[in-house]
This record gives sequence, C-alpha cells and structure tokens, in this order.
Amino acid sequence: MKMKSKTVAAVTVIALSFGSSAYAAIKEQAVTYKDGDTVLKGFIVYDDASTAKRPGIVIVPTWWGVNKHMRDEAHNYASEGYTAFIADMYGDGQTADNPKDASALMGALAKNPAAMMSRFNAAKDALSKDATVDTSRLGAAGYSLGGRVALDVARSGSELKGIAMFYTSPVTMQSQPKTGNVKAKLLVMNGAANPFIKPEAVDAFKKEMAADNADLNYISYAGAMHSYTDPDATEKGKQFKIPFAYDPEATKESRAEATKFFSAVFK
Repeated sequence: MKMKSKTVAAVTVIALSFGSSAYAAIKEQAVTYKDGDTVLKGFIVYDDASTAKRPGIVIVPTWWGVNKHMRDEAHNYASEGYTAFIADMYGDGQTADNPKDASALMGALAKNPAAMMSRFNAAKDALSKDATVDTSRLGAAGYSLGGRVALDVARSGSELKGIAMFYTSPVTMQSQPKTGNVKAKLLVMNGAANPFIKPEAVDAFKKEMAADNADLNYISYAGAMHSYTDPDATEKGKQFKIPFAYDPEATKESRAEATKFFSAVFK
C-alpha cells in the first residue's frame, strides 16, 4: 500500500477586481454555468500577472456553500500559481448561515449522488474552458462536505491528478463504492479533536484505500476541531453550539501540506 453529462452550458462572467495590495494581481470572476437545466453560480480566481497556462483546482465548499471563506481559500491557491474554481453544489448560488438550512441543503445533495457528481463535473468543465488553465493538470480541494464530494469523485475513477481534503469524514456519499477505481493521489487532513471524524470510519477508509492501492497521505492534527481553517468557525461554534473552531496552527500546517502536495502532483 502506498500511504502517503454533459454539464456545462454558456458561461456568463462578471469581472471583479480588488484594490488591496495583497490581491494586486489576483482576479476573481463570478461565473454562471449549468448542469443540464440547473443554473449554477461559482467563482473563478487566478493571477492575471501571468499569461502562462497553469494547473486548475476545483474547490468544493463546506455545507455553508460558496461563502467568503471559500473565496479566500481560492485566493490562496491563485496566489500560488493555480486557477481555482469554486463549485456551486447547491444550485443558483444558494448558501446557508445557520445549521438548519445548511443541513437541509447538504441532505438534499447527499440523497442524489448522480446530481452530486454531475455538478462537480460541471464545475470541472467550466474550469477547463478557462483560457488560463492547463487541462492536463487538474485537481480538487474539498472542505468538510466538499471533501466527501471530492472523495467520491476519486472513488468514481476520476483522472484528476490530486485531491486534498480538509476536515472530511471519509465515509462514502455513494451507495455502492467500488474498489480499484482510485487514480488521483489523495491528501486528507483532519483534526484529531473533531467529533465528526470517527476512528472506526478512518480505519475502514484506510483499509479501503489499501485495497485500492491508492496513494494516500492521511494527517491528523492534535487538538484541531471541525472547520479549523475558517476564521469564523469559533464564533459559529459558540453561536450554534456546534463543535467548530478555528485553529491557526492547523491552518498553517495544512496549507503547507497542500502546497507541497499540489506542487508534487502537478509536476
């Protein structure tokens, strides 16, 4: 073991620019695209200081949907030389600001694995059509719910080069996961104090990946909880009495791991 359909229709792009020196060369564009008849609203983010084609990363959001945190994460990837596309998994740019609404949106998606895969592929296709992207070098980064989506994408036999997952329960969202399909290299980074990450699920996941001969690097950060990369997580945790908390050290370490990971898989 190594540890370590047709979806897109017309794309409408609205360019946004940032005056901040931190984002001086980073451009964020709102993108309207389609999965069949479903209208989706995501964002593409890239560094326009370069004219070279570069790897593309599909960002699959948490249960909150396409929010500021996911857009900030996209800026981080863009600053490292990638084009990032934030997928709209709910349709029409729907987001949630409380657990009840987020759970309802997430539950509807989980009940329809075909739509889940189709919407991911719609985002991947929209990313691939962008002039900045080298389509031979595509990957994904999933956060919480998004990590579960990205993991099922890997299980489906996707040709993505690599998939990084943050605070992701490694249980399948598909009804019948099959072994022998995983081609993408996998990086999973969870918090050891995250109550949603069950030890028995992690053990089963590692065995599944071993049977698949998948290239997996699983990292657990001591003391880190769910949503550890989200600066608003601690406040949300207190407000809604859920086990979410921001962890600056785990954020720093996981981003460094993701940087190394994508640099290696996109060589």
